Amino acid sequence: MSGLLSRRVKSFLKLHILTKRFTSKTSHSDDYIRRFIRENTEITGAQSLTPEIKLRLFTPGCRFWTETPELWPFHDPFWAIYWPGGQALSRYVLDHPEVCRGRAVLDLGSGCGASAIAAKLAGAAHVVANDIDTVASVAIHMNSELNGVEPPACVTDNMIGSEPEGFDLILLGDMFYDESLATSLHSWLDRCIQVHGTKVLIGDPGRAQFEEHSIRRLLQHLARFELPRCVKEENYGLTCSSVWLYHPDQ
Repeated sequence: MSGLLSRRVKSFLKLHILTKRFTSKTSHSDDYIRRFIRENTEITGAQSLTPEIKLRLFTPGCRFWTETPELWPFHDPFWAIYWPGGQALSRYVLDHPEVCRGRAVLDLGSGCGASAIAAKLAGAAHVVANDIDTVASVAIHMNSELNGVEPPACVTDNMIGSEPEGFDLILLGDMFYDESLATSLHSWLDRCIQVHGTKVLIGDPGRAQFEEHSIRRLLQHLARFELPRCVKEENYGLTCSSVWLYHPDQ
């Protein structure tokens, strides 16, 4: 694996820390972005923890798997990768639909939208997918259509630090890649819980930034999943991914 995808995976932490992309705008129309996504991704999902969910992602058959990164016309395509924390979180939601059924759910840092789609499939009453990349919101709509579910409401403003809304459940996959972001998340999640009694589920494959953060001692372990072989290979040694319940009063 080389080119754009290799560079994006290897620099997953550094790119976010250096770019500080809390806003993400594009001048391209939705139709242009849809066409670009169709031409540069493949429908996949069978080799993930949630084979019942189809997603448009980068695969070895895609141009930008090996293409020079500078030719990519948008912001970094984190939506084109099904990250292991999100896979575990989506698997857990599908296995335990009662956590979403009839509830208002926020998928924060939604990326490809898999967890939002899982929440829809589990019977959530209302789902919001929040990702600061406007291209991701188009991808989320396309992936929802692939799975026969109504697309979630997509919000591209950075919601971390905003006034807490009345969500029953917040889903966080692969969001603890930077200590300062994790600290901001910690504070904001506390407010959501205090104001609305929101339940928070976190998916993470055990990255150092997550394991070493103070929030780690406030989590209750719910489930652990072994990653499929191809996911292990793409994520450089990560072998499992877990789901945690954020429990700040413990």
